[in-house]
Amino acid sequence: MKNSKRLYIYFLIIHALIALAVFILPFLSKIYAVLIPIAGLYLISKNKNKNNEVLLVSAYLVGVEVFLRMTGGNLNNEYVKYNIIFFMLCGIVYSSFSINAIIYLFFIILLIPSVLITFNEAGANLDIRKILLFNLSGPICLGISALYTFKRKILLNDLQNILITMGLPILTTTVYLFLYTPSIKDVVTGTQSNFETSGGFGPNQVSTILGLGMFIFFTKIILFSKSKIEIIINCALLAFISYRGIVTFSRGGIMTAIAMIVLLLGILFYHSNAAGKKKFTVVFVLTALLGVGVWTYSSLQTSGLIEKRYANQDARGRVKKDRLGGREEIMNTEISFFLDNPVLGIGAGMGKSKRNEEFNIQAASHNEITRMFSEHGLFGILGLLILAITPFILYINNRQHLYFLSFFIFWLLTINHAAMRIAAPAFVYALCLLSVQVKIPEKTESTIR
Repeated sequence: MKNSKRLYIYFLIIHALIALAVFILPFLSKIYAVLIPIAGLYLISKNKNKNNEVLLVSAYLVGVEVFLRMTGGNLNNEYVKYNIIFFMLCGIVYSSFSINAIIYLFFIILLIPSVLITFNEAGANLDIRKILLFNLSGPICLGISALYTFKRKILLNDLQNILITMGLPILTTTVYLFLYTPSIKDVVTGTQSNFETSGGFGPNQVSTILGLGMFIFFTKIILFSKSKIEIIINCALLAFISYRGIVTFSRGGIMTAIAMIVLLLGILFYHSNAAGKKKFTVVFVLTALLGVGVWTYSSLQTSGLIEKRYANQDARGRVKKDRLGGREEIMNTEISFFLDNPVLGIGAGMGKSKRNEEFNIQAASHNEITRMFSEHGLFGILGLLILAITPFILYINNRQHLYFLSFFIFWLLTINHAAMRIAAPAFVYALCLLSVQVKIPEKTESTIR
């Protein structure tokens, strides 16, 4: 136990130092990006994926994606998604998959008709390959990941190790943000999403990954911290990540994190006995106090502007007409496209160009649900129904999956405000499908039913 605690602390220090090294020597980010899949492939092939190493490698890639993108390490925008798809396929080769997981192969097939529409409708001035990869890499990453994780048995402790593996590079991201902008007061002048406090990268994506980090270190505190020093360290990490997430001024990731934490606490409270429920009262109070403390500090550092941001006000305190930062207008255009093309949709990736052509709005979709409606038509609706219903069918016989509802709500809320720009919602959704066991079973069972 002492060795594992020391190892955890060493990993935290190493990942903080990675942020410092890349901040001083930015070219190291590209080297870091290349070394991760090489090390991952070595780990998987060496162990032949006996311990679901593909999930550990993929989790690390998910956690590091935003850091690589903000520091110029990504070889291309879909680099991490491509790697995850590759590693999941490696996992399938080594460990097979459940025959019932074919439902997710069907989901991928449902994307094909809109691809044909795109080839037919796209003009010569559009880069078809680029727009298809941008819009379909996320759904395909989800489908392949789900194919691997579907009803795959895993212990809760091992699932937590996957989360911590994801959380370590999120700490790297947070430390880098502090180095990039050590003084929040100097750069916050309004209530709009702030690129300066987000490492010069998209605040929406940064907020999303930091929100995920908040949940990861919260689970570490309440379920897997065995000593006072571990509790103190993880509380400090939670507060640090929460603060930097809040001051991005992007609300989506933080509100999603709160929803995940609330759902987890609700599940744990529901499954606790009378004595456990009394102890959880203390947990609720301490969690609330920590949240109030972080929020108060954030408010002081932003001169109260963060409060106006969450109240949907501008810097002068006037209520904004648009509550979703222009997303409502984009969503309305997508609903209009769907009503005009309800069966096949307008074609995968065609939303941005058609929106510019018909409504003079130059913006890509932030909402994966309305995008699926408009670009894939009825096939998109069927695909979304598969994604929404299948996890709950599995959950009926998978009640030991304590993180299920939190994972599902992360996917659902994230694709509503950040689409699938990053790999996190695809991978976390796939984690919903794992068959989680809290205790080691008495009899050895096969990995897949």
